[in-house]
Amino acid sequence: MPDIRFPDGFLWGASTAAHQVEGNNVNSDWWQREHGHLPGAPVETPSGDAADSFHRYPEDMALLAGAGLNSYRFSIEWARIEPEDGFVSRAMIDHYRRMAGTARDLGLQPIVTLHHFTNPIWFARDGGWLTDVSIDRFARFVEAALPVLDDVDLVCTINEPNMVSVLADPSVCFPSVGLPPGVPHVTDRLIAAHKRAVELVRGVGSSAGWSVATQAYQPEPGAEQVAAEYAWSREDVFLDAASGDDWVGVQAYTRTKIGVGGPLPIPDAAERTLTGWEYYPPAIGDGIRNSWARNGLPVYVTENGIATADDVRRIAYARGALAAVASAMADGVDVRGYLHWSALDNYEWGSFRPTFGLIRWDPRTFERQPKPSLGWLGEVARSGVLATGPTA
Repeated sequence: MPDIRFPDGFLWGASTAAHQVEGNNVNSDWWQREHGHLPGAPVETPSGDAADSFHRYPEDMALLAGAGLNSYRFSIEWARIEPEDGFVSRAMIDHYRRMAGTARDLGLQPIVTLHHFTNPIWFARDGGWLTDVSIDRFARFVEAALPVLDDVDLVCTINEPNMVSVLADPSVCFPSVGLPPGVPHVTDRLIAAHKRAVELVRGVGSSAGWSVATQAYQPEPGAEQVAAEYAWSREDVFLDAASGDDWVGVQAYTRTKIGVGGPLPIPDAAERTLTGWEYYPPAIGDGIRNSWARNGLPVYVTENGIATADDVRRIAYARGALAAVASAMADGVDVRGYLHWSALDNYEWGSFRPTFGLIRWDPRTFERQPKPSLGWLGEVARSGVLATGPTA
C-alpha cells in the first residue's frame, strides 16, 4: 500500500482541557465534586495541581511546536473567568489571551474551546444546565470571553455536548458501553446555548462549531433500526444541530456494537485500553462519515487517542486512526485537521492512571518528558506523509 499524503494546510496538533491540566481549579463544580462538596460519583483521586499547565503552558506549547505540530486546542475555564455570578476576572481574560498569543508566536494555530465539561460552582449550585436561565448565563460568559478570541479563527463552543447532557445526572461518570441517553431538556438547552454562542463568536470574526463524541455504533445484522434509535439521542441529534455552523469537531476513541437488544459487551478476546475501551483505531472514520452524512460540514478531528502505558501501541493506534481519516478524505469528506488527545498525560475525571498524552511529566517536579509518539506525530506533520509500508 502506498504512503498516504495529506494536503498542504492540514492542521496537525494536540488538545487539552483546562481542568485536566491547569491545576487548582477551585471554583469549578468538578473540584467541588472531587472533594465531596457537590453531588457526584466518588473519584479515586482529586485533580490537585494536575500538570500545572496554568503556569507551564509556554513550555507545553513549545514542545508541540518543536516537534513539528502546527496547532493546539485548549479550553478556557469559565470558573476562573466568572468565579462569582456576574463578576468577570480581567486578569483571567488576560491570561487566556496570553495563551492564544503564545501559541501564535510559536507557530501553533490556537483552537479555543469555551466550555469543556466544567462549570462555576455558583452555576452548578443554582441548577446548572437543568435550568432555563443557563442559556443566558452561558451567553453572558461567552460575551465576556470574546477578547480572548482576537485573531483566533477556530472556536469550539461546547466540548462533547452529548456527554454534558449525560452528566447532568450527577450519578453518571464516563461509561464506555451502554452510554445512557442525555437529559432531553438539557440537550435542548445546550443546543440553544450553542446557537447563541455561535452568533457571538462570529461577531468577532471567528468561525464556530462544537465537538461531538462519536462512538461508531455498529449494528449486527437485523439490528439496524435499534442502532439508529440508540444513536439518535446519544450522537446524531448533536451532529444534526451543527447544521449551519462553520465546521464540526468529531471525537472518537472506540466503537459500540449494537444487537437487537441494544449494546453488546466487548468480546473477552478484544484488546482493551487503560480506560477499559476496546482498541479500535478505525472508530474515528465512522464518526467522520456519520457527521458528513448528517450535516455536510467541514470536519476537524478535535480529539482522538488511546489510554495506554505502551507508547508503541499509541503510535500504532494513531497510525490506524489517520489511515481511517485519509480513507474518508479520499471518498470526498472535507477533513481539515487532526488533533491528538492529549498533549499531556492528564487528569481523566477521577484518576491520573489512564495516560493519553504525547508528553509525560513528573508529579513532583512537573518536568516534561516528551514520548516517542510526539516525535512520530510531529514527523508526520512536518512531512504530510503517513507511512504505510511494512516498516511503518
